[in-house]
Amino acid sequence: MSLYLRANLFLFIFFTVLLGAIYPALSTALVQTAFPKQAQGSIISKDGKVLGSELIGQNFTDPKYFWGRLSATSPAPYNAAASSGSNMAPANPALTDAVKARIDALKQADPANGKAVPVDLVTASGSGLDPHISQAAAEYQLARVAKARGISEDSVKSAIAKHTQGRQFGIFGEPSVNVLLLNLELDGQL
Repeated sequence: MSLYLRANLFLFIFFTVLLGAIYPALSTALVQTAFPKQAQGSIISKDGKVLGSELIGQNFTDPKYFWGRLSATSPAPYNAAASSGSNMAPANPALTDAVKARIDALKQADPANGKAVPVDLVTASGSGLDPHISQAAAEYQLARVAKARGISEDSVKSAIAKHTQGRQFGIFGEPSVNVLLLNLELDGQL
């Protein structure tokens, strides 16, 4: 009996040290070395002030800014500590109401825009924190942002092109625009 107890105790201590200390230390060191920016949260800062993270959506509602996807996090929108989807079914009246409210807000911010509202501007992503929108969503908002800022649409198009990311590995997904980087570019923060 004591032989089994000693063997089990040894294995318990061995695997606790291996998997609880050595493995996390090595993987952390490897990631910090290979991907230092990403390992630190892809934080964007200027003059020592944190402006945001490239990986987390932010709540922009001013007409001079591009608006991102809706956030499904609670108790507050874009809460990185509460990443989750809404889990609302397409037939859920709360989802329908949220979509209608967002369409109304977009139409109210730009009443002259007769284009169809891209779906990613009225729905949340799976995490509720997606910092990207489609090119169609950026183009939908282009005239409103240019008018609110008093700049040419060509200047805004150029900023959109600069912050458009291609398909992952050249084949997966669709090109997307990072809303925070785009808005910071237009503010002259980048």
